[in-house]
Amino acid sequence: MMFKGTIPIQNIDELNGVKLFIQREDLRHPFISGNKWWKLKYNIEEAKKMRAHTILTFGGAFSNHLAATAYAGKENGFKTIAIVRGEEVENATLHFCKEQGMELHFVSREKYKLKQSESGNGIWVIPEGGANEFGMKGCSEILDARAEEFDYIVCACGTGNTISGLIASTLVKQKILGFPVLKGAEFLQNDISNNLKSIDYKAQNWQLIFDYHFGGYAKLNDELISFILDFQHRYKIPLDGIYTGKMMYGLFDLVGKYAFPVGSKILVIHTGGLQGNEGIKERFGVDLTM
Repeated sequence: MMFKGTIPIQNIDELNGVKLFIQREDLRHPFISGNKWWKLKYNIEEAKKMRAHTILTFGGAFSNHLAATAYAGKENGFKTIAIVRGEEVENATLHFCKEQGMELHFVSREKYKLKQSESGNGIWVIPEGGANEFGMKGCSEILDARAEEFDYIVCACGTGNTISGLIASTLVKQKILGFPVLKGAEFLQNDISNNLKSIDYKAQNWQLIFDYHFGGYAKLNDELISFILDFQHRYKIPLDGIYTGKMMYGLFDLVGKYAFPVGSKILVIHTGGLQGNEGIKERFGVDLTM
């Protein structure tokens, strides 16, 4: 069911002399969406090499990662187990995980913070968000030769794993911008730096922009909702309210403030995660689907 052919890079608009394009990774697979496909690619491969029979991973109740891992595990013949943060709940994301055969174990937020597990005895452990060396390796393959013509590469940030892979695969002359969706995400600076040290990457051609988290993870307001709905109506490109919506809002705001030189070409990476809009609909009664 994977997208056949080359993932399209679409022209979004030209604003204040800046040309905006988007790489539609949300189209790569209907259930293993966007960057999750890349994060799981080598984790699945390594699990097979280690002859594991089970994949154990972690996430919240509306996690894109859990949904993608559940489907990828079933597709590749693995049993899947998820340690889910918070009290037991029912929602569309977890229902989908169960449909794929994923076993769910709910733990308190306090115990979840203590999560620590190593692969072995037939179990392959994938950290929350797929954020390990294998996830980063996969994300380093998101860009192809077409990306070389762009001055800026832009993505949303959760764990910092995706942007680490992007940085590792870009040209030194390019600038990579990340928009963290977590409040108080300054720790990502060190996490990303450590990721890059592990591959001896020394260029300082990346920057995190912390001003567009809208109060924290999975939080949104009327201004963000209006932007997403207007963007989708104008450009016919879906966004989610947790990651890509915030990133795109921030990018458009900066372009509107002339933060980029005239003539710049910007490539936005659509990291998928559109299933997260179901969670927003359940929690807030806001329908962001196109």
